[in-house]
Amino acid sequence: MLNHPFPPLYDENSKVLILGSFPSVKSREQNFFYGHPQNRFWKVVSAVMDTDTPVTIEEKSNFLYENHIALWDVIASCDITGSSDSSIKNVVANDLTEILKNADIRQIFVNGKTAEKYCKKYICNTIDREAFCLPSTSPANAGWSVEKLVEAWVVIKEYLD
Repeated sequence: MLNHPFPPLYDENSKVLILGSFPSVKSREQNFFYGHPQNRFWKVVSAVMDTDTPVTIEEKSNFLYENHIALWDVIASCDITGSSDSSIKNVVANDLTEILKNADIRQIFVNGKTAEKYCKKYICNTIDREAFCLPSTSPANAGWSVEKLVEAWVVIKEYLD
């Protein structure tokens, strides 16, 4: 059983909450979100916000705070083989109560179908809110180019103004 190794990133000004499933091996090693260089998350959200892609953890954190984007994952702990979402078993979900109580979250998005599946199963009913599913930025979602992802992800801007 692996436990999520780092806390959510948000502050009182966060307006959009993006939930992944569970951190990849690379993310767990870096102790930060979307740490695998092949994951397109940072390219996509920076393109949506029309800014340079942040590189360091400090730049990534600052980018999220400046753009009022909160990040967290659906799963608090699980059994997982490597970074394979399809291997996830024995899920314990994260509690979103603190984030929702302390930030003005206008919309919750999930990054991909695995996050959506576990969010619907364990979280949405407990918080009485729906999560909107965006196409995964994972390299495993090879059918989606960065350009197509940006077109889909631009919806987050509606909730940031």
